[in-house]
Amino acid sequence: MPEGKYLVEEMVRRQPGTLKPVTNTSGDAYPLADAMTTSVSVHDDATVLTVAGEVDLATAPALESAIEAALGGTPATLIIDLLQVSFLASAGMAALVAAHQRAGSATRIVLVAEGPATSRQLKLTNLDQVFTLHTTLDAALAALRQD
Repeated sequence: MPEGKYLVEEMVRRQPGTLKPVTNTSGDAYPLADAMTTSVSVHDDATVLTVAGEVDLATAPALESAIEAALGGTPATLIIDLLQVSFLASAGMAALVAAHQRAGSATRIVLVAEGPATSRQLKLTNLDQVFTLHTTLDAALAALRQD
């Protein structure tokens, strides 16, 4: 039995009724997940969505909502800063792809990612071919100024 499944079953057996169903998109409904937070700022002509924490099945809906809100004003460029993300699951990558599809040609989406928690997964799944990746927010902003 996978370790995570065993741990959840142990929690249910030892503490019946203490687990909440996973309906909350903030991540706190899943007791084993770290919280994910987002914040939005504007730098030059770009909207920057900064994401921190774990982006997994429990928190991906909150990421989708944050991206949707950031795209609401139809910025020319949306920079999604993943430098503070400690874990990026496939659900998080799916949220990024959905954002890319939703934005279409109206908004350019650029990712800031560095290290094994984010850029490695993006490169292994060839999403670095879909998104422009930068290792720092300053590098992403500098590249936009040159365009």
